[in-house]
Amino acid sequence: MGSTISVSEKKDFLKWFLKNYKFQKRECVWLLNYLLSDDVVMEKVHFVEKAEYCPKAMIISTMEMEEDVPFRFYKQNIITTDAEKSFHDIRLNQEEDIYIQLNFLAARKNPKYAAVVEENPFLPETLLVNHEFSDLAEQILDESFFKFKRNQLMKKIDQALDQKDINTFQALTEELKKILQENP
Repeated sequence: MGSTISVSEKKDFLKWFLKNYKFQKRECVWLLNYLLSDDVVMEKVHFVEKAEYCPKAMIISTMEMEEDVPFRFYKQNIITTDAEKSFHDIRLNQEEDIYIQLNFLAARKNPKYAAVVEENPFLPETLLVNHEFSDLAEQILDESFFKFKRNQLMKKIDQALDQKDINTFQALTEELKKILQENP
């Protein structure tokens, strides 16, 4: 599977990640450093969510993610927590794509991670549908929050007009203009 994320983008991200996070399993550091050292292997690396659905995958968790599994390697129907076995498999099968899930604090909000994470092509259709519903629900919530905030501001503007409070009226009008520009 070809990736739209360049090798240099993946390497830059991994270097940043290794510099900024500590891992529950120290072997993860040398495993990620191995990936960094080989462009052929990095070409086959894909950062995804829900990696357990992929034919060959690694899940790596940072220290602050105590609830998550420290390290897990999946290959077809085999699962191991032995980083050394996974290293040998990656080294011996460099032509195979490998999907990596990184569990770290606020991963979904991290712009560096967002730049390299790819859609998981192996997700079951039911999960894809749920993801679409989740996105739609988030959009509806955002829209509802915007309408609520706008209506609250308009009520306060009306009150300021009724009380002939020009300063409050002007401040609230500016705030209303700002949120209307942010949400056309």
